[in-house]
Amino acid sequence: QVQLVESGGGLVQAGGSLRLSCAASGRTFSSYAMGWFRQAPGKEREFVAAISISWSGGRTTYADSMKGRFTISRDNAKNTVYLQMSSLKPEDTAVYYCAARPSGRLGVHSNEYDYWGQGTQVTVSS
Repeated sequence: QVQLVESGGGLVQAGGSLRLSCAASGRTFSSYAMGWFRQAPGKEREFVAAISISWSGGRTTYADSMKGRFTISRDNAKNTVYLQMSSLKPEDTAVYYCAARPSGRLGVHSNEYDYWGQGTQVTVSS
């Protein structure tokens, strides 16, 4: 069982930056692949970024609209995954969720993840 707690959301102007954090409980964090998803009002949850377990190279993947603007990383010593977001746009406004996948492999679909945080709100003003 893994518990995830996101933080770092808030209100930012377009073009600004935010760093989201997701702290995980448990001693098996390093064996989980981690992902970030987001959900805007009236829209389905969508994939943002994912990172595999470190001993497989810590590979990352991003949704096309986030490439070059968002960076996912992990610190296994701190049981934390991060999402650095820059050049933010109003359309990035959403609740951002982190998720854990026990297989350790990259996943881009929400049904591939077993554990979810409660979400953190990101609002980008124009």
